[in-house]
Parts: sequence; C-alpha cells; structure tokens
Amino acid sequence: MSEEFETLDKKEYRAVTLDMAKKVLPLLVLSIGVLIMLLQWIIGLNIVILIGAIYMMICAVLITLGVTVKRKLYLWFLVGYIAVNFGIATFCIFNGADAGWGALIDNGHTGFITSEHPLWQGEGNFWTRLAGNIIICGPTFLLILAMFLIVLKAKWAGKLKTAITSTISVMLIGMSVFFVFTVNLRNNPKVFDMSKGHDEYLNNVNKVSSDSPNVLIILMDDLGYGDTSYNARKAGMTPAYETPNIDSIAENGIDFDNFYSSYSVCSPARFSLMTGRYPYRGYADNVMYPTVNTFAPFAATRVYNSIELGANVDGVLGDEVTIAETFKAAGYNTGAFGKWHLGDYGQYLPTNQGFDYFYGSHHVNDMTPFYHATETGGSYEIVKGTDSLDQSDATKLIHDEISSWLDAQINDDNPFFAYYASPWPHAPVYAGYDFQGTTGGGIYADCVTEFDYYLGELFTMLKDRGVFDDTIIVFTSDNGPALQGSTNELRGGKYSAYNAGQKLPFYIQWNNGWGADGLQGGRTIEQIATLVDLYPTLVEACGITGKVGDNLAKAVYMPSDVDREIDGLSMMPLINDTTNTVFIHDKDHPILHMKREKVQAIQYTVTKEHVLESVTGYVASSTHASQIGNEADYAEMSFIKNNDLLTWKYIKQYKNDNPEFFDKTRKNWFMCLTDDTSESYQRADVFPDLCKEYADTMEQVKQNLKDNRRAIKYDYYNK
Repeated sequence: MSEEFETLDKKEYRAVTLDMAKKVLPLLVLSIGVLIMLLQWIIGLNIVILIGAIYMMICAVLITLGVTVKRKLYLWFLVGYIAVNFGIATFCIFNGADAGWGALIDNGHTGFITSEHPLWQGEGNFWTRLAGNIIICGPTFLLILAMFLIVLKAKWAGKLKTAITSTISVMLIGMSVFFVFTVNLRNNPKVFDMSKGHDEYLNNVNKVSSDSPNVLIILMDDLGYGDTSYNARKAGMTPAYETPNIDSIAENGIDFDNFYSSYSVCSPARFSLMTGRYPYRGYADNVMYPTVNTFAPFAATRVYNSIELGANVDGVLGDEVTIAETFKAAGYNTGAFGKWHLGDYGQYLPTNQGFDYFYGSHHVNDMTPFYHATETGGSYEIVKGTDSLDQSDATKLIHDEISSWLDAQINDDNPFFAYYASPWPHAPVYAGYDFQGTTGGGIYADCVTEFDYYLGELFTMLKDRGVFDDTIIVFTSDNGPALQGSTNELRGGKYSAYNAGQKLPFYIQWNNGWGADGLQGGRTIEQIATLVDLYPTLVEACGITGKVGDNLAKAVYMPSDVDREIDGLSMMPLINDTTNTVFIHDKDHPILHMKREKVQAIQYTVTKEHVLESVTGYVASSTHASQIGNEADYAEMSFIKNNDLLTWKYIKQYKNDNPEFFDKTRKNWFMCLTDDTSESYQRADVFPDLCKEYADTMEQVKQNLKDNRRAIKYDYYNK
C-alpha cells in the first residue's frame, strides 16, 4: 500500500466516534449531572442553577477535549450535560417569577418599563416562561443534538466529520459561558407561603373614620445620630449646620433619645419599618441589588440577591404584611416617595406592597441603573435618568411629587399615609445647585440643609391646608453614617454592631393627639425602642381595629392576631407615661443587632433591683472583693444609685472597630448603655451573673430564630 493511502487510512481511523463505554470519568460526570438535576427539582434554589451552569461549562470543555484529542464523543458527558440543562429549564418554566428571558432583553442597562413590557416584570405565565427558557436553554441542547447525530449518522469523510464536530464542541463552550450570563435567576422564593394569613388579616381590617390622624413618616438614609442640630446641641456640641425644621419635630413633639434601627444597613432596616419584624424573618438580611445590571454582564439575571439573601428572595416578600397594606385596608390613601430599596419587580414593587402611588428610585443611589420612576398598580415607568442620572435636583423632585400628592389627598378628604424616604445623605452625596457651598460644612452639610429647607416647605403647605396638627409626623433614619456624618460620641458606624450603626435620631409629633393633657411637646423619652416598634405604634395611635373571631373591633389589630408573630412592640406605653418609669424592651423582647443572618449583640432594660439581685453572692468569690466591698457598695455606685432602670448590651464576639488593632476581637463584652453610650467599658467581670443572663438570652433568641425563622403560627395553618 502506498504512503498516500496509509495516510488516508490513518485519518479515517481518527474520525470522531461515539463512546458508550462505562468508564470511570464519564460515569462520574454523568452522576454529578443527574444529582444536580435532582437537587434543582428538590431544593429549587438559584444557587443550584449557578452550580449547574458551571457544571455545563466544565462538561462542555470535557466534551471538546474528548472530540479534539481522543476523537471520541463520550455519550455520558452528553447525557450529564442535557440532564442539567433540562433540570434548569424545567425548574425555571414551572417556578419562574417572570417570562424567563434572562439577560437577552435590553442588555439590562436601562431597566424594564413595566407599562410597556409587563411580561418581563414578574407577570409571566407558563407559556411565556416556556418560550423564554427555550430561547435561553435551547441553543446548547441543539448543539449537543447536532454533535450526537453527526457522529452517529453522518457518512462524511473522517476529516470533515472531525472538523465539524470539533467546531460545534467549541461553540458549545461559548454557549455554555453565555448561558451563565443569561440564565434566568428570577424565580419564585422557596419559602413557606403565608398568603392565607396575609389575606385574612387584611380582609378583616376595619375602616377608620375620616377624622383619623394622617401619618407622615420621614426616613433619612445613613443619617447619623448627631446629624441634626437638635441632637448636636443636646450633646453639648456646636452643630456644623442647622436643621430647624427637623428639630421642630422634637421641640414640639417627642424625642426618643435611645432609639435604634433594627439593622445597621439600608434594605434590612426598611424591611423592619415596613413589617414590624426583624429582616431575618423575610430573608432580607443584606442590601438588595438591582435585578438589572448588578454585575455586568450578568444584567437582569444577577446572582447577588437570591444567593446572598437566600431562598430566591429579591425583596420584601408578597406574603409579608406591610404597614402600608394595613393603612390602605383601613381606608387610608397611601403613597411612597424617594428610595424604596426593597425590590424592583413583581411582588416586590411598592405598589404591590400596599402603596397606591410611588415616585422615586427602586434602588440606592450608588447602584446602576439608577432612575426615577412613577408607579401605580405594580407597573412603573422610568421618567428620569438611567445609568447617569444627575442627582443634584433629587430633593426638589421628590419634594414636588410628595407635595402634589399630599395636596390631592387633602382635597379627597381622606386620611393619608405618606412614606417620605429621602435618598440622602447616602453617598455619593449631592445637593441642589442653589445649596451647594452654602453651609461651609461641605456637600454633606449642604445636602442635609437642603432637605431640611424643603421639609419646612412641606410643613408650611400642610399648615396652610389645615391638616398639620392632625398629622402624626415621624422623623428618623435607616441606620448610622458611613463615610461622613456625626455619631456624636457613639462607637462604630454603618453596618456595625456598635451603637453608631443603629442608634438614630427619632422624633414624633402629633399636635392634636399629644399636644396637651400632660403629653405636651418638648418631651424626651429615655427608654429604648427600635424600628420594628413603629408599625404597632402607629396602628395603635391611629385606632386601627379588626375582626378576631367574634370580636368585631379588636383594638390595635395586627398580623400577630392571625398567623405570624410581630417582633415590634407598641411605643404607646412610653408615650403615655409621663414618669419615665415604663419600659417595653425587657428580657423577653430584647433589641437585636444582627449582621448577615447572625445575632451579633442584644440589649434590653432591667430594674435596679434586678441588677442588685444579680450580684448577691458575688463578693465572697470575687478577686475584687477588697475593692468592691459588699452588695451595699453596688447600690452606691453612681450609675446604679441614680437610675431606677438600666439598659445593658451584650456582644458575644465582634471585631474591633479600631483598624490599627484589627487582630483584636471583643469577646463576651458586657456594657451598661445607661451611663456608657459610647460602649467604652467592659463590665463582665464586675457583673458576671448578669452578663451570663444576657449571654443565655442571646442563645435563646438565636435558637428561637432558628426554630421558626418566619415566626409562623403553625396552628393557624394546620387547623
């Protein structure tokens, strides 16, 4: 045989063939693929989708290596790849939260306008999800099928068959990478469905009378405890700038001097305000990112929310009962203005969470895309900006919208519930052109000053329309400051378990409700309260009742009367108490400091007698006995002697806030906040039994959260 024919025979011999042998590696890859498919169906979490997408890339590489190096198309690689692809596609078709188009629409840069594209924003049905997921998952399946048929059926010469199969296998790698960036991660949450109780509660809320007080909640973003001139002066400091209109709420109302957020970062704190529950209840334990272009090129199918938050959650769940839903059910007109930051599609949108109208941004102002939108009925339209929105006029834009809306509600003669969530002074900080450089305190001071000015304009409008005195006005922040801002003497800052992360200015004013009869303005309440307390407080203050069993008008009607626990407590006992001897947050209801689903610290109040009882028997065994003396000496300690109630805080273990000593950790740290608001002194060795009580309480809190994360009353669902 000639050399030419020998060469042709060798090339023909090296043509790609189908390998069905039961070899270790192909069978192992197949087993992993089948396992991922089953886990996708059983667990149903987006993290499994991502694992599956990575598996598909690896499998595509193995297929390509087999074709190009071994000249073999391994059947079990193909079957494993198809199994994972099929598992992802079927899960998204049946469990998807939208039409399933992934990142194919609009490149995710400008956001979706729901009024034009409703099926892309949480309104997909089975057929649209089927079409969308076929478009995303179909190409890789077709490439697999093409390779299989070519190798099995094609009668082409070996060189051509090998070249075509190799080309398709390389294309499969590319499509598998593309699949990672386009796979649909908008899927319905895998949580216990509490919709039954949600609906029953709202259906049984009684309508309030037309003379019920209005509500205006003013929520700042990253404003520190010392960032109002009122709080600065209260601490004996000279304010860097003036906030006379914010201050007027405290001066004419009530100042809660020890008020805490329920989380030290934006989205979780807002969840607490909306639901009266700690964010852990709703898988809302971290900042929520846009579902469009969180990390380019992931576009609309970003991984952050549903992986970081868990359970495929993208915002405040639709089966949570929000304060807006309660007030709407009670007959209030409801509006939200400014920053939402609790989800941007479907069930998570503000007008699907109890608000009749929304104007502002769904996201925080350092994220892209960033826009202002108007929204009604779960459908929004972008009206200003996208990626490069100039935020200098944001305060005026939001002010104009809320002023116009309030004016319309007053004309309606219905009580209103307005949620005014300013985006300021969250970084990047902006101020209107007329306010830039006016304070000498920099852009931060200019920004807050501008907000205060327009707040004064809003108050003037309410006074001119005759509704100011019968409006409950609440002013606070979501958490402490980050890069700029004043904490006064507090330790730490935003996103920390120290006081500066959660201790906030909190002022509340209601002239017609608390302006007389011993509850006149200018009061300061020293006892601790927290953001989850606002919901039950306003429900009680506004007299919202509801049907519970045969009781047609239960006072202070809350979702806890139906199917879930509410973590918050009404602050009305504190407001109604003029002796400053009542407290609500005790051992059974501690204030929590959490981060990333973990309880980092707890605090609650005890009586002086309880403190003294805890040190009985301590002296005899104490190494400090000669210094401390006996129990009577504890009673003479000034911070105990001068306070009938004392608030303590326990940190099990937390990092040092001094970056120069980053390797140091505070462990078993016990502080008395009554005389040590800066958390400067460790007292575990002086009050060991009381410290142990707090440590044990923390462990019990953690166990309770673990045992029933969503605080569900299972008896309700099992009856």
